[in-house]
Amino acid sequence: MNRTGLLIVLAIGVVAGLVFGLFPGLDLAISGYFYRVVDSAQNTFAWRLYPPLMMARDAGLWVGTILIAPSVAALVIKLLLPRTKLLISGRAILFLTATMALGPGLLVNVILKDHWDRPRPIDVTEFGGVEHFMPWWKPGGDCPSNCAFVSGDVAGAFWTIAPAALTPPQVRAIAYGAAIALGTVMACFRMMAGAHFPSDVIFAGVFTFLIIWLCYALIYRWPRTRLEDADVERALERIAMPGYSFIVGIFRRRKTDL
Repeated sequence: MNRTGLLIVLAIGVVAGLVFGLFPGLDLAISGYFYRVVDSAQNTFAWRLYPPLMMARDAGLWVGTILIAPSVAALVIKLLLPRTKLLISGRAILFLTATMALGPGLLVNVILKDHWDRPRPIDVTEFGGVEHFMPWWKPGGDCPSNCAFVSGDVAGAFWTIAPAALTPPQVRAIAYGAAIALGTVMACFRMMAGAHFPSDVIFAGVFTFLIIWLCYALIYRWPRTRLEDADVERALERIAMPGYSFIVGIFRRRKTDL
């Protein structure tokens, strides 16, 4: 999570934005290669119906779920039993849950996918659909909901960069490589299925990384905002104790009445 990585991703975003913005037909041209893959039943974008590919995509989706699960479990236990010590690092819990919630959750699946209204490749008229193609930068297309810009699956796959950032230095490069590979493979899967244009998957990765980088800087790096594990633990206790005390008080009163 250094400045070099930030500059690289910003450069990717700027170049992709300019290229696909100035030449929007490039999105159609690349997606057209996958559109022309036809199965025996004459289904276009036929890779979307290929069972091994579908299974691989589903397996990729589980990676993020598995990696975030320990943090969510530790957070829930702490909120239910605030006097118990956190089972894992408080900063790690905050970092992982915040990046997942803000990136693949809020920005991608709530704000962009349901409000940018960009049709998916499989739905545009150029590929046999009824909706009109829109360049990435222009909101307000024909898609009613769960639209193309940006890819939720790809954002979730690239989110694995967040836990990779917390691995020991000796294996961090390998973890980063695995996370980037997962995101790239998921991006290919979604384009092959006709679910997303190239610009959709590129910006899914760019936006997710930027949120991860910012959260890491706020929690771990910048002196004015940097936190310690004890800070997070105390904050969670302050949040959870009123509710915990209220529930304990109810049970004590019932026990006294009996």
